[in-house]
Amino acid sequence: MGQYSKVEIDGRLMTVTINRPEVYNACHPMANEELVAAFDEFHTNPDLWVAIITGAGDKAFCAGNDLKYHAELQAKTGKRPVHPAKGFGGLTNRYDLEKPVIAAVNGFAMGGGFEIALACDIIVASQENATFALPEPRVGLAAGAGGMQRLSRMIPLKKAMGMMLTGRRVTAKEGYELGFVTEVVPHAELMAAARRWASSILECSPMSVRATKQVVMRSLDVPALEMANRNLHYPAFVAMTKSEDTVEGPKAFAEKRKPNWKGR
Repeated sequence: MGQYSKVEIDGRLMTVTINRPEVYNACHPMANEELVAAFDEFHTNPDLWVAIITGAGDKAFCAGNDLKYHAELQAKTGKRPVHPAKGFGGLTNRYDLEKPVIAAVNGFAMGGGFEIALACDIIVASQENATFALPEPRVGLAAGAGGMQRLSRMIPLKKAMGMMLTGRRVTAKEGYELGFVTEVVPHAELMAAARRWASSILECSPMSVRATKQVVMRSLDVPALEMANRNLHYPAFVAMTKSEDTVEGPKAFAEKRKPNWKGR
C-alpha cells in the first residue's frame, strides 16, 4: 500500500484504489506519481492481464485535481503543480497500454477523475452515487487531461459540448444513456460487477484482447473504413497471429475444453 493509493493483486487481476477519501480522492502530483508506478507495473508485468481502478469510500471515485493543494502551492511558490508525463491517475497520457482497464466509479468523478474514467476501456458506475462532470470552466480551467478529446469522440458532439461548456453534472443513468458508461449497477454490487467484467475478459486470450484494443484505438485515427480495415500491421495484432494462443484456442474448441491461455 502506498501513501495515497493501494494495490491488490488477485491472479491476473490488479485492483488499484485511489486512497485519499478525506479530499474525495482528489489527486496532487504525489498521488499521481504513485498511480503511475502502479500502472507501470501493470503494463510491464506479463502475469497481469486486466486492471480495475476505483476510489476509496462511498462518496468519490476521484474529485479531480486537488485544487486546495494547487492554490496553496501557487501562493507559496508562484508555481503550478506539475503532474507526471503519463498523465492524471497514471492513465490519461498512457497511449501504449494495450491491456484493458475497468473504471469502477463509486461516487463523484469530476474533472481529472472523469478523465481517468474516460481513459479506461469499460466504465461501471454506481447507480446511487456516481456523478460525472468536467467542471473546469467553472474554476477558470479546462479539461486538459484528455477529457475534451475523449468525451467528444465517445458521445454525440452536441451532447458532449452541452456537458463541457457548462460543466454540468451527469448521473450514472444519463451517462449510460449518452453512451460513455458501460453498465450501471446498485452501489453494493459495484465491485462485484467490475470483477465480473474482468472475469469475462480473462476468459478470452490476452493476446486477442490486446490486439483488439490496439486495433480499435489506432483505427480511430484512420478516417476511411477501407484503409482502417486493410491496415492490420499493428504490433499487438501481428503478435497475436504468431502466438501460441492462436493454436490453443481452436484446439481447445475442437477438444471441447477450456483453453489454457499463455499470453504469448
